Amino acid sequence: MILGVIPARYGSSRLEGKPLADICGKPMIQHTYESALKSKLLDKIVVAVDDPRVYDAVKLFGGKVELTPNTIQTGSDRIAFIAKKFKQAEIIVNIQGDEPFIAGKMIDEAIEPLLFDHEVNVSTLAKKITKVDELKNPSIPKVVFDYNNFALYFSRSPIPFVRDAKSNLERIKSVDIYKHIGLYVYRRDALLKFTSLEPTDLEQIEKLEQLRMLENGFKIKIVTTEYDTISVDTKEDLEKAIKHYERFLKLKEKNK
Repeated sequence: MILGVIPARYGSSRLEGKPLADICGKPMIQHTYESALKSKLLDKIVVAVDDPRVYDAVKLFGGKVELTPNTIQTGSDRIAFIAKKFKQAEIIVNIQGDEPFIAGKMIDEAIEPLLFDHEVNVSTLAKKITKVDELKNPSIPKVVFDYNNFALYFSRSPIPFVRDAKSNLERIKSVDIYKHIGLYVYRRDALLKFTSLEPTDLEQIEKLEQLRMLENGFKIKIVTTEYDTISVDTKEDLEKAIKHYERFLKLKEKNK
């Protein structure tokens, strides 16, 4: 079974109650859930929550939901907690709860390497950076990978650094620089092993959990995608998400 898990934590330093943030009449977590339902490869989707308010909201729109201990610190640990309950799940997909418009095709793109290559135990997505703002933004992790599309390093800094470029615009025009999209696909054993490991040095320096995998010798397959997401971390991000969905609704109404 391929299990999709959407971790949704109520507390957020930048946007309290983020899963319940209203986007045109629906809580954000409902948008994420409904977007994930468009995947053709997921057999089951579960929202993993830490707060009864989010639990009730998911129940209200008919989603499958599990209440997890609020002592769990990370989304990955929350997903591992759920994976232990669903013992038949051989592949587990971490779908970020704050990406309400993630394309079902993106999820399927990330899953495919594990279906076709039994040597791949973890996969994730990357998209070519086309805007200077994305390159400069430390909230958008960057990734470099080898000729077989296995990750070499993730960083909040622009990597690779294009030494001969005279500007950031020249950098993104002269070299393919990729941002990391935080959707992960794990084989069951890889997820449970990863979440049993202690945080590592580079992980704590960069504040990027995926570096714990690289520092412990995990190979992470990078799937490049043409699709993009809107990640909601702040009130400003939420406003952008609302405007995006309003445009979608207007276009949908126009095409009726």
